[in-house]
Order: sequence, then C-alpha cells, then structure tokens
Amino acid sequence: QVQPVESGGRLVQAGDSLRLSCATSGRTYISYGWFRQAPGQEREFVASIRGGDGYTRYADFVKGRFTISRDNAKNTVYLQMNSLKPEDTAVYYCATVHGSTCTTSSGRYNYWGQGTQVTVSS
Repeated sequence: QVQPVESGGRLVQAGDSLRLSCATSGRTYISYGWFRQAPGQEREFVASIRGGDGYTRYADFVKGRFTISRDNAKNTVYLQMNSLKPEDTAVYYCATVHGSTCTTSSGRYNYWGQGTQVTVSS
C-alpha cells in the first residue's frame, strides 16, 4: 500500500519554517512528489525525490528555501519549508509512484494524499 498521508500543515507567519510529512505504509520501491494548489489556481509541482538514489528536483520558486528528504526506515518523506511567503499558501499534496522517477508531471503519479493546508500570513 503506497497511499500517502500528509501531515504538518498549519498557519504560520511570513519568514517562518514548517516541515510537512508524507507517510506510506508499504515498503514498495517508490518515488515521491510534492505538489500544491492555491485557491483558483492549477495544481503545481513543488519537489520530488526519486526512489533508489534519492535524486531530487525542485520548482524554481522554492529552490534554496524548500528541501525534500526521505527516511526509508519510516517510509516517510519530508518537505522542509523555510523563509515561507504568503504566496506559499496552498493545500500541499504528496503523491507516490512505483519505481524510480523524479518527474514533475502530476499525471505520472498513481497515488495521492488528501492534502494538508499551509497558510502563511503576512
């Protein structure tokens, strides 16, 4: 079972840090992606980490501020978000796919979590 479950979203102030978690119950070889969707906007890619070698990719707007990492023993992936901005406000979704990929395309992911709300006040 690779259905992801996100946690960690909450209300923070601009400049604060926040860590999101994405847990799965299986030990299948999988890759993870984080996406976000703000009200009235399309869902967009944030970061991904490839199964196996842990190669990572980031959207340009989060480079240097967000870090994706994984704890294989816990089957959990984290999204560390620093220097948060009001424009980072969105529902953040974790997605998984079997195998080794670092794709930015949401259509390539098979399983999606319910999302966790991140709100950044100015």
